[in-house]
Amino acid sequence: MKIDLSGKTAVITGASGELGRVITRTLAQCGANVAIHYHRGRDRALALLEEVRRAGVRAMAVQADVTQEAAVMAMQKQVAAELGDADIIVNNAVIQYRWTSVLEQAPADYESQFRSCVLHNVLMAKAFVPAMIRKGWGRVIAVNTECAMQCLPSQSAYAAGKRGMDGVLRVLAREIGPHQITVNQVAPGWMISDKYRRPEFDEKTAEGYVKGVPLCHRGQDQEIANAVAFLASDLAAFITGAYLPVCGGNVMPTI
Repeated sequence: MKIDLSGKTAVITGASGELGRVITRTLAQCGANVAIHYHRGRDRALALLEEVRRAGVRAMAVQADVTQEAAVMAMQKQVAAELGDADIIVNNAVIQYRWTSVLEQAPADYESQFRSCVLHNVLMAKAFVPAMIRKGWGRVIAVNTECAMQCLPSQSAYAAGKRGMDGVLRVLAREIGPHQITVNQVAPGWMISDKYRRPEFDEKTAEGYVKGVPLCHRGQDQEIANAVAFLASDLAAFITGAYLPVCGGNVMPTI
């Protein structure tokens, strides 16, 4: 059984970032044409563009601030003009901020998380879902986090944004399901990405985290990309409204 996304067009936000690059490569390896979104990482996006083109798929790089409606709508028009209407959107971009206590967290941090988590997903849906409705097929995939379930100290702004997007996406799944469009979320744990593969990173700093993981180790960024590819495929045609943790069992949704 093979995941085949040939003939599909995928838009990946935050594609120039560490996880975004792996997701983009994976979807391209499955045969999808890819739109590589970036905000400030232009050089990384262009390098990735050349890489995926060598894989034999059509690709483009596109800049946008995904918290601004005009920018997202302009991105949709660029993608449609160059690659055609998107079949798959992967909402991966997020704004990073300082993690601290509720009493010390700046109100602006909560606003930025709302814009990059909630509004980002709303704007991507408004821009790209109408074409999916016309086709009667589509995939909306968003990157959430295990933190949305943990709600640990210092996570309040991040958890607030991610829990907010969860609500929006569950409603969206019900609204556009009749058009055979699925809406799902992948929730990574503390995964190993390129920055943790550098020699200077001491894996011992993760020992406390690993103790709580039933599989007894941290996962790889590729495992997140694999879950995204599965949800983008016809293998997941009857899965919608799901929040899928990919964290070795560190969090487990219950019934």
